Amino acid sequence: MLSVADLFWVAWYAALAAGLVAGAALWLLHRWRGRSVAAQLAVVGAATVLATVSGIVVIALMMLINDHDLTVVLSVVTASGLVAMAVSILLGQRLVAANRVLVDAVRADGFSAPATRLPAELAELSRELEAAYARLADAHAREQALEASRRELVAWVSHDLRTPLAGLRAMAEALEDGVVDDEATVRRYHGRIRIEADRLTGMVDDLFELSRIHAGALRLSRERVGLADLVAEAVAGAEALARAKGVRLRGDVRAGLPVQVDAGEFGRALRNLVVNAIRHTPSDGTVEVRGEIDGGQALVTVADACGGIPEQDLPRVFDVAFRGEAARTPGGGAGLGLAIARGIVEAHAGEIGVANTGPGCRFVVRLPV
Repeated sequence: MLSVADLFWVAWYAALAAGLVAGAALWLLHRWRGRSVAAQLAVVGAATVLATVSGIVVIALMMLINDHDLTVVLSVVTASGLVAMAVSILLGQRLVAANRVLVDAVRADGFSAPATRLPAELAELSRELEAAYARLADAHAREQALEASRRELVAWVSHDLRTPLAGLRAMAEALEDGVVDDEATVRRYHGRIRIEADRLTGMVDDLFELSRIHAGALRLSRERVGLADLVAEAVAGAEALARAKGVRLRGDVRAGLPVQVDAGEFGRALRNLVVNAIRHTPSDGTVEVRGEIDGGQALVTVADACGGIPEQDLPRVFDVAFRGEAARTPGGGAGLGLAIARGIVEAHAGEIGVANTGPGCRFVVRLPV
């Protein structure tokens, strides 16, 4: 029976031999870190067998095993090692094949998770790649939609700028050349020039606001204000337009309903919604603005009597420069009001939507209280 000291030395020399084999295997794996998984698994299998054989050799050298037993043990270990290496190579080939399936799926047009059953780690990677591809596809679709809206915006703004500028030029030349000299006409021309200048200023302001929203440069100074006050200001600011068009304008908000918003920016969004509703409501129609609490959120609705929006146009109502056929009227603006309203509402972590209801449509703004 071996003494404790002999067992210690056997364990020491066996560990030393196995450590040398492990060190050589690690060095080789480091050199082959760019090689196939199958090759690296073969190295691991060979290192396992060699570490075991080295321990047996240490025992033999210490005269703890006879030649016959050594031959038998080495034969068994060698056979087991060859089987282990074969299993390692097969496993490596399986991993390589699964990886090739995943690579082919990635190279395909539009990634989708392979139908082939993959190892757990590669299956998880496949799911993450599918989710990443879906996000990239969504981002690409949004980029294309934004580019299309930009092109449409350039076309609309070019048209809407050209018309008032042509009128301004004609009136300025008439005044300069003395074509008109009676006081009433001169006064009318001056008034019209001021109106067109104000209109152009408003368009430039809208473009600047929209560029800030798209660039993420919209800075909000939030404060606690009453929603009723914001609605009252929006209604009061659009009252003259409603009266000129013969549209009834009503506002109804429960007093004391507080929201945490940038009063100036959110008030602009509400004014855009109210003005848009008035412009699309025929004479003797009604525009109604309501505010309430719904499900822990502040809810503002602007309902008009425009006759409804075509279903195919509803998803595009808030797009830059989108103005349905009915909106192409003089003085209708560049079609930026609703896009600006959406940008401001979303900057406040809110939501905005539209739906056909009753005699027209209803715009709905939801804000966290």
